[in-house]
Amino acid sequence: MKPFSPWSSGAITIALLLSLPLLTIVGFLFSPSGGVWSHLVDTVLEEYVVNSLWLMLGVGTGAAVLGISGAWLTTMCQFPGRRVFEWALLLPLALPGYIIAYTYTGLLDVAGPVQSGLRELFGWGFADYWFPNIRSLGGAMTMLALVLYPYVYLLTRAAFLEQSMCVLEVSRSLGRGPWNTFFRVALPLARPAAAAGLALVLMETLADFGTVQYFGVQTFTTGIFRTWFGLGEVAAAAQLSALLLGAVFLLLALERWSRRKARYHQSGNRHGALARYPLRGWKAVGAFAACLTPLLFGFLIPAAQLGVWSWERLDTLVDDAFLRLLGHSIGLALAAALLAVAIALFMAYAKRLRPTPGARAAVRTASMGYAIPGAVIAVGVMIPLAWLDNAVDGWFRQYFGISTGLLLSGTLFALLFGYLVRFLAVAINGIEAGLLKIRPSQEQAARSLGLGPGEVLRRIHLPLLRGSLFTALLLVFVDVLKELPATLILRPFNFNTLAVRAYELASDERLADAAPPALAIVVAGLIPILILSLSISRSRESQNVAT
Repeated sequence: MKPFSPWSSGAITIALLLSLPLLTIVGFLFSPSGGVWSHLVDTVLEEYVVNSLWLMLGVGTGAAVLGISGAWLTTMCQFPGRRVFEWALLLPLALPGYIIAYTYTGLLDVAGPVQSGLRELFGWGFADYWFPNIRSLGGAMTMLALVLYPYVYLLTRAAFLEQSMCVLEVSRSLGRGPWNTFFRVALPLARPAAAAGLALVLMETLADFGTVQYFGVQTFTTGIFRTWFGLGEVAAAAQLSALLLGAVFLLLALERWSRRKARYHQSGNRHGALARYPLRGWKAVGAFAACLTPLLFGFLIPAAQLGVWSWERLDTLVDDAFLRLLGHSIGLALAAALLAVAIALFMAYAKRLRPTPGARAAVRTASMGYAIPGAVIAVGVMIPLAWLDNAVDGWFRQYFGISTGLLLSGTLFALLFGYLVRFLAVAINGIEAGLLKIRPSQEQAARSLGLGPGEVLRRIHLPLLRGSLFTALLLVFVDVLKELPATLILRPFNFNTLAVRAYELASDERLADAAPPALAIVVAGLIPILILSLSISRSRESQNVAT
């Protein structure tokens, strides 16, 4: 048999193309950047590093506490409202960090309703009281923790749901109470899932641009934008991107090292109905409050404020221009999602057909983009495309006396390519999970009847993968709809999306005017979140039926 089939060769080719931005960034590590780099080191680099580290520490701690406690309470305890909180605690994931930052700024600033109400209620003047400054490092930590904790909650709750009842029953039979069972049994078993969720939180924190830029917190992402657009230094911006990229991969390496050779296996396979701890009195009130707090501040209050502002601006802002903006955003997100799902299906199926080291490495390489911040990907996409445009334009000028202009950079092609690099991993992970549920005997039977790989994919796998394909499509669609830094850098001139328009209006302090595009993003983000929550609950129910 040939070592590489057309499917494997195609997957490797795609992986090489998608790794171009990463290779570009790495290639600029040792490029000369004049005196700009030494200027950055002498002035702002230390601030970028310190602020980024403090931001990761604060957001990681907050997200871990909120996510793990919420997952344990909704999974293993019985109290009023538990069934609602099971899915409702995921809702803050629909709010991008920059949108919740704009909303709370409008609520808590000096001219906002909260401080205005306090001054009116107590008769205070502007200098008569102290109020925490929302536009600060602490404010950025709080905003990001409120919208990112669902990553930890989602994965940890899934791990708690999959734990064998035998282990928990043994803990109870030995006289362990809820707290001892949680700390000594359930949490160690769920540690890999919690660590994976926390790694996602930290990567999203490093990748954030809108929140920290609006709050005036200088981090690596704001430094990349300032160096590129403010100083016009491509090499220095690429080198800052390389440092940020190294921090991301260091995070992934630390997460893997923390587990080392440890393995967390279930000692039994009985997944009967969970015997939840009944909470009464002040314990029930405490559990209810613990679950309501992140939901209230992470979704209900900002969503309600966005709704109020949108209603007030409905007549003036929701017009033909807004509908065009909505069409741009939906069309772009849908195109990127369809491309990502098609490419992910091709690569995942190529790996299934022939799981050679080359095919596995291709899928792993194509999946790296989700760990890379959007600003870094945008820099890595723009540099080679701009070089290619200049080379083609120079050749046409020399031999034909005409200018071709920008063929790739500054076009929708560059933007879609950046989205594919960033979000292809979302589609690949979902489709691979769906393929694993299909028994190899089914395709072996089809192959024995003379069907080729393409026919097997079309007639056997596609009907069975409808749910996985639809879920992957939704997830990529919403991720593209929310993406801000890559869109800001790669979008064509005068081409706006909902995310960019909300950012522009909020940057001009028109917070209420930014509400309609922001609310549209939030509403679109609710759909896959509810589907994810429903799928987790059904997975547990199916285990109960099987046992």
